[in-house]
Amino acid sequence: MRTETGERSVDVVTIGESMVLFQPMSEGPLPYAPLFTRSVAGAESNVAIGLSRLGRKVRWISRLGTDPFGDMVLSALAGEGVDVSYAERDSQYPTAIFFKEFKGYGDPNVFYYRKASAASRFSPNHIKPEWFRGARHLHVTGITPALGPDTADAVKEAMVQARKQGLTVSFDPNLRRKLWSEEEARRTLLSLIPLCDVFLPGLEEAEFLLGPATEEQYGQTFREMGPGIVVLKLGERGAVGFAESGAVRVAARPVTRLVDTVGAGDAFAAGFLSVYLEGNSDREEVFERALQTANVMGSLTTQFKGDWEGLPRRDELLRAMSGGKDVTR
Repeated sequence: MRTETGERSVDVVTIGESMVLFQPMSEGPLPYAPLFTRSVAGAESNVAIGLSRLGRKVRWISRLGTDPFGDMVLSALAGEGVDVSYAERDSQYPTAIFFKEFKGYGDPNVFYYRKASAASRFSPNHIKPEWFRGARHLHVTGITPALGPDTADAVKEAMVQARKQGLTVSFDPNLRRKLWSEEEARRTLLSLIPLCDVFLPGLEEAEFLLGPATEEQYGQTFREMGPGIVVLKLGERGAVGFAESGAVRVAARPVTRLVDTVGAGDAFAAGFLSVYLEGNSDREEVFERALQTANVMGSLTTQFKGDWEGLPRRDELLRAMSGGKDVTR
């Protein structure tokens, strides 16, 4: 909906599957873990929570089973201030779950149980124009297209409808090799790039899509496909963004205590979009601030266990970016 002044009242719409996450309470192989904690996770809902904590109004859309896990997902997101009123429930297909395994070295192992989930049944027929009314921006990822037989077409239809209604669109490829073949992933992800205004790949994802090249070549090639803004996430080396005004490079924020890297890319996206939505993103100083904000968000998230629990609120983000310290007592 629009306000009385005609302004759009929702900052971001995001569409994608959220699952219930089970994590061992101690490090070690899953077969020997006696106790687990449970949470909610999904790339798009991670971004939604990140933006909501930064003061943005976010509408999250998905399909969930009519089961207790679906209830849990809706409760968690609504509790974070995310609008879940357009989420659909399906009595035939369940809410997905997944497990993380921490062994004390490297990234955690992830095991999905999402085949034939409610969200995997997304089709173009599910996409409704009212999802985008009153909204400014749509954020999608390359995970949803991999979930089911019609989900890629559903995401494409959502991007097309959003742009018809005047929304800008961001796309994070968020490559998940466990979900589909490399050939299908490459073909599908490349087909979605021309439908977005902001493209947010990691360096490894850029190489997966285009083959070996320099960072500048990646930026130029992706921009020639359609997006006005391309942001390459470089991990420990920070990020580099490409726009009409040129390239902007920012250093990474040092991580003092690395705990869990899963969700860092989603935090990065939330940080970047929070500034992008202010407008004037083609100005170098705004573009640079968006990249710096994204880096800080990603860094802070890796220092907590869980995909989104460590996401900062606006005052915490501003304090971290200014180098301030919390007063704890």
